[in-house]
Amino acid sequence: MKNRKSTLSLLAIFMACTITVKAQDTRLRLGVYGLNHDHILGFFSQMKKGSANIVGIYEPSRPLWEKYKKRFNLPDSLYFDDVNKMIKARKPEVMLGYNAVGKHVDIVEVCAPLHIPVMVEKPLAATLVQAKRIEALSKKYNVKVLVNYETTWYPSFQYIYNVVNQDSIGKIRRMVIRDGHRGPKEIGCSPEFLEWLTDPVLNGAGALNDFGCYGADLATWLMHGQRPIAITAIAKHYKPSVYPKVEDDATILVEYPNATASIEASWNWALNLKDMEVWGERGVIHAFDGKSVQTRYSGVKENNYSAVSIPKALQAPNNDPLVYLTAVLRGQISGEGDQASLAYNMVAMEILDGAKRSIAEGKRIVLQP
Repeated sequence: MKNRKSTLSLLAIFMACTITVKAQDTRLRLGVYGLNHDHILGFFSQMKKGSANIVGIYEPSRPLWEKYKKRFNLPDSLYFDDVNKMIKARKPEVMLGYNAVGKHVDIVEVCAPLHIPVMVEKPLAATLVQAKRIEALSKKYNVKVLVNYETTWYPSFQYIYNVVNQDSIGKIRRMVIRDGHRGPKEIGCSPEFLEWLTDPVLNGAGALNDFGCYGADLATWLMHGQRPIAITAIAKHYKPSVYPKVEDDATILVEYPNATASIEASWNWALNLKDMEVWGERGVIHAFDGKSVQTRYSGVKENNYSAVSIPKALQAPNNDPLVYLTAVLRGQISGEGDQASLAYNMVAMEILDGAKRSIAEGKRIVLQP
C-alpha cells in the first residue's frame, strides 16, 4: 500500500511538472525601444491578441507613454525611462526599434554588447555612415540586426520572386517599384511621428528614405544581393509649405550590369500605393498591391494580360514579422539572403546614399567596387 501511495505521489508530481512545462510561455520576450514611430500600433494590436509578448518599453517621453498607456490599457510596470534599467529588469530576448530612423544606431550601441538581437522598422538607418556602424557592431558581437518592411509579408511580391526564380519570364531586365501615399501629414500621422519623419537629420531625407527604402530593398532581394554599378536620382519639392525641410517626391534609377530598377517614392500619390512591376526577357509580372498580380508573356496577342489572380497566403515562418523573428532567433531559419537581412539592407542603404549624392551633385553616381 505504501509503495502504491509513493507511486501515485510521483505520478502526481510528474503530471504537475508536465502541466507547468506546457504552460510555459514560448513567445519571444520583446523589448520595445521608443514609441514615436506609428508602426508600433500593429504590435500593440498583436499584444492585445496575445501573439506579442512585450515585457518592457523604453520611451524617454513620459507624455508619449501616457498616450499609449491610455489607448491600449498598458500597465505602468512595462514602462521605463532608462533603457539599461529596462534590460536589466525585464531581460528581453530581442529589442524592437520604434524610434526615429536616425536613432536606430543608438539601439544597436546599447544592445549589441549585451548580445541582444535587434529588429528595427524600415529603413535600417538615416545615413550610410550610421548603417556601417550598425554593421560593425553586429559583426563584432555576432548579434543579429534585422529590418522589418511591410512588403516582406506580401503574398503578391513573394509570388513575383518565385516566378522570376523559376525562370518563367527569363532574366530580369527592368523593375519598376512605386511606393507612397498622399503624404504623412495628409493621412493623419501622429505629431510625434511627423516631428522626426520630416526632419532631414532624424529621417535622413523625406519621401526618398521613407518610401525609397522599399524599392531599394526589394530590388536588392530580386537581384539576390547584387550591388548596383551606378545610381541616378532626382528629387522634387511639390509641397514646401507642408514639408519645408525635406523633399516629398523622389525618383531613383538603379543600374545593374544587365538590368535597371526605377524606384518611385512619393508623398504626392493620389492614393496609397505599394506596386511592383518586373519585366523579364519573355514577359512581365505586375503586383498592384499585397494581394493581386497580373502577368503577360511575349508571343501572346497585344494587351492580352492574364486575369488578375490572388496568390496563395504565405506560409509560416515567412508570413508575419513576429513568426519570422522567432524562427530566426530559435535557429529554425538563418535570416540571411532575404528582405530583412542586414546584408541586403546594407546594399539598400548604398542605393539610398547614392541617390542623395546624385541629387546633391546633379550627376550619375558610380559606386565603388
